[in-house]
Amino acid sequence: MKKPRISYARTLISLRRLLRNDHLVLSALGLAVGALTGAAIVGFRELITTIQLLLFNSDSERLFQHAQDLPWWQIVTVPTSAGLLVGLFVYRFMPNRRLQSVADVIEANALRGGRMSAKAGIGTALINAVAIGAGASVGREGPAVHIGATLSSWIAQQLHLTRTLRRTLLGCGVGAAVAASFNAPIAGALFASEVVVGHYALKAFAPIVIASVASTALSRTFFGDFPAFALDAKIIASFWEFPAFVLLGLVAGVAAIVFMRAIFLAQDFADKVGIPTWFRPMLAGLLVGLIALVYPQVLGIGYGTTESALLMQFGFYTLVAIGLAKIMATAFCVGWGFGGGVFSPALVIGAMVGGSFGIVATHFVPDLSSGPGAYTIVGMGAVAAAVMGAPISTTLIIFEMTSNYALTLGVMLAVVASSEITHHFFGRSFFNNQLIRRGVDVKEGFETEIMKSIHISEVYSTDGESIQMSECLQDVRIKLQHSPLGEIFVVRDTGQLYGTVTLADLSESAFDHGFDDLITASDVARLHPPVLTVSDDLETALAVMQDSGEEHIAVVDDTASMTFKGCVHHREVMAAYNRMLLQTRHEEHGE
Repeated sequence: MKKPRISYARTLISLRRLLRNDHLVLSALGLAVGALTGAAIVGFRELITTIQLLLFNSDSERLFQHAQDLPWWQIVTVPTSAGLLVGLFVYRFMPNRRLQSVADVIEANALRGGRMSAKAGIGTALINAVAIGAGASVGREGPAVHIGATLSSWIAQQLHLTRTLRRTLLGCGVGAAVAASFNAPIAGALFASEVVVGHYALKAFAPIVIASVASTALSRTFFGDFPAFALDAKIIASFWEFPAFVLLGLVAGVAAIVFMRAIFLAQDFADKVGIPTWFRPMLAGLLVGLIALVYPQVLGIGYGTTESALLMQFGFYTLVAIGLAKIMATAFCVGWGFGGGVFSPALVIGAMVGGSFGIVATHFVPDLSSGPGAYTIVGMGAVAAAVMGAPISTTLIIFEMTSNYALTLGVMLAVVASSEITHHFFGRSFFNNQLIRRGVDVKEGFETEIMKSIHISEVYSTDGESIQMSECLQDVRIKLQHSPLGEIFVVRDTGQLYGTVTLADLSESAFDHGFDDLITASDVARLHPPVLTVSDDLETALAVMQDSGEEHIAVVDDTASMTFKGCVHHREVMAAYNRMLLQTRHEEHGE
């Protein structure tokens, strides 16, 4: 009887060891996240198609061709009405009254340990489906990334994974979403590592690859295994053409900067004029509809427009006009909160830039040119890479979307040129600039996350001496003598903070008892002292201490009531940070 028991016990021990193996657990979870994300992306795309079919009576990605036969009022009314619906929903139900995007995924990975709100994720997905289906000039890939990230984050939180495992699983969701969206498993894995995770360590990269492959397999089951764009094979005519690809990359970089700045200018204009946030998407929809009356190519994700450019169905002036119209339409949609992403619009703009550049190059040097279609592919990659801040994965996305290896060298040269000029004159990417405009800096990453995770309510103390405004100078002097901080806090009768007093604030009254009955605490108090609220975090506390030069800051309930709660000390802030740092390190190493 002992042998079966011993064998059973050894089996249990081996099983427990396997379950404690992070590599194995992440690989299994990556497979599950990949399959679930692939199914979610299929559902998301089908929902967009259904909405487009209901509103425009067309389920084709070449919506612009169908729109040419629609009455003008339908082209204008559909996106306008959808914009009103989006605006009201976001204003009423979404956190911070805005839709979330890829920038929020990057922030969650860098500063929140991979935690994302499932409720916000569901709301964002539904609203994005409505906006894209109604013809908004935006992309579906950004929302798809947010769906994958939200799903993987929810699974990680339900399983109570450590911070490191949560972040890796978030990368699995992102990679799976990109892979399913583009039918590009290699690019999906690299995009997640390049843009979200930030490294290519095997422990994280392996499960991301598994998730990307799983989602691609499921996506291909529904949509088939073929490139996104059907085109004839393109080859590089001559190595003397490489300088032209570099020049195209520089032009594409300028176009990417104009595109991104247009989005932020639209946002700043709405803020400056004071357009209500709930009204902005409707106004964006109206403007998109009006632009589409002249250039219907701006409607929807624009894959049909991109393919037409690849097949050289547009002339030079038409390409330039569509590119400018797409920039304007997308700037209104994204800048004014109509949802969607920027990758598909970047592809359209890149196709227009590359196609028009190719026509000029072919005209002047026909013998050395690979043709406008080749330059269109190169332009797509160059603009998209500059906007996304992901040169490696974007190059692979273009390759997997077109199944054209011959032009990879040209795409790489243009991508490097466009990325360099964009990084120098604009910043790393559109998403990073979004975060910077919100006051979010992801450079510090782990340390910043810890500082933001601890609130003042957890570290402030009540050892600060306080005194009523009406107390006489002698009482102030006595309180100061007994205060270990060398500072006392003056409060009103209602408990509100009025000011602070230090020995330096007493000046000539410090040792002159002749003023004892004439001067009160309110007379010598330093008004408007630096304060912190109980809801502030350690990062805010350190910033206030650095700006004010003080190591002891008064803590109030909130800035409206100014009810005095106590004070926070620099030494306590640093001690709390060090404790959390050690605790997190122990969790990551399974100690």
